[in-house]
Amino acid sequence: MSTSTDRSTVEQAVRAALHTVQDPEIHKPITDLGMVKHVAVSPEGLAHVGVYLTVAGCPMRETITARVTEAVSKVAGITGVQVELDVMSDEQRTELRRSLRGDSADPVIPFAQPGSLTRVYCVASGKGGVGKSSVTVNLAAAMAARGLSVGVVDADIYGHSVPRMLGATARPTKVENMIMPPQAHGVKVISIGMFTAGNDAVVWRGPMLHRALQQFLADVYWGDLDVLLLDLPPGTGDIAISTAQLIPNAELLVVTTPQTAAAEVAERAGSIAAQTRQRLAGVVENMSWLELPDGSRMEVFGAGGGQTVADSLSRTLGAPVPLLGQVPLEPQLRECGDGGTPIVLAEPDSASARALAAVADKLTTRARGLAGMSLNISPVRR
Repeated sequence: MSTSTDRSTVEQAVRAALHTVQDPEIHKPITDLGMVKHVAVSPEGLAHVGVYLTVAGCPMRETITARVTEAVSKVAGITGVQVELDVMSDEQRTELRRSLRGDSADPVIPFAQPGSLTRVYCVASGKGGVGKSSVTVNLAAAMAARGLSVGVVDADIYGHSVPRMLGATARPTKVENMIMPPQAHGVKVISIGMFTAGNDAVVWRGPMLHRALQQFLADVYWGDLDVLLLDLPPGTGDIAISTAQLIPNAELLVVTTPQTAAAEVAERAGSIAAQTRQRLAGVVENMSWLELPDGSRMEVFGAGGGQTVADSLSRTLGAPVPLLGQVPLEPQLRECGDGGTPIVLAEPDSASARALAAVADKLTTRARGLAGMSLNISPVRR
C-alpha cells in the first residue's frame, strides 16, 4: 500500500465493513452503538481495530472479535486483522442506554405502549403437569425458525424450566440499568433461573413476584420483537393478575390435556380473561393420544378435553375460542426438552412437532399491524 491516500481509502472501506457487524446481544451495528474505538491500516495492509465492550466481563467478547475479524478480512487490500478490546466508560454506557431506551428515568414496558406491534401471548394452564412450558418453548422455536423475532419470559418464578428446555445456558449481561437477555435457537429468553445459584428454590411473596415480572418486561432490552411469549405459572394467582395489569393487550393461550379433571381446571384459568378483559387466542390440547407402532391411537388421558374447554370458554366469553391444535404424546417431546433442543427443531417430521408447528402458524398468520389497536380516535358527528 503505497500512499496515505490509499490507506485512507482502505480505512473507509474497513469502517464500512464494520457497519455490517452487529452486536450479538443488542442486534445493531457496532458502529451505531459507539463500540468502534479506532481504525488504522499499516502500509503493509494490517488493520488495527479497537472495539469497546459494553462491560468488562462481556460473555460475547470472542463472538465480537470473530465477527470483526471476518468482516474486515474481506476488505480489498487488507492482509491481516488485529482486534484490540477495551471497555466502555460509565459515560459511554449511559449514552448507549439513552440511544436504545431514550432519556426516561423510569423504564417502561414497551409491549404495553399504544404503538407496540409486538404480539404478546400468555401461555396459561389451570394445573401443573400439562406440558405448558413444552408448548411455550416449541412455539417460540417454531416462530423463530420462520424468521420472526421472538422472546420468551419464564414467568413461572417458582417452577422455572424454560432455560433447560431451550438449551439457554448463558447468563444475562447488565449494561447500565438494562439487562441483555441471552439467546438460544434464535429466541431471546429471560428467567429467574438465570439469577439463582444452582437449583436453589425461590421463596417469594406476591409483591416480589410482581416486581420480578415488571423487571423482566421493562428492564430487559428486548429490541423489536414480533412475538413475546410468557410461560405463566399454573392457576390464577399473583403472576396471572400482574400480567393482566402490566400488559393488558396480551392474549391468553390455554393449555390442557384431554382429561376431564384437567379440562375443568383449565376452564378456570381461561375464564380469568372475562375479568381482566383480555383476549383468548385459543386452546391447545397436549398429550392428546399415544400413537402405537401399528398406527392405532391409545387415548391415555381420555378424549375431548381441549374441545370441551374451547366450547365452555366460548360460551363464557360470548366469543369464539378455537381449539388451535392437539399435540400427541411422544417420548421424543420429553427427550428433546431435557436435551435443550425443542422437538420442532430436532425432529420436525414427528407428529407432535407437526402439531406444534401448525399452532405456531395459526398464531402468526395475522401480520403485525394496526388491527385491534386503539388509535385514540373519537367519532365526530356533522
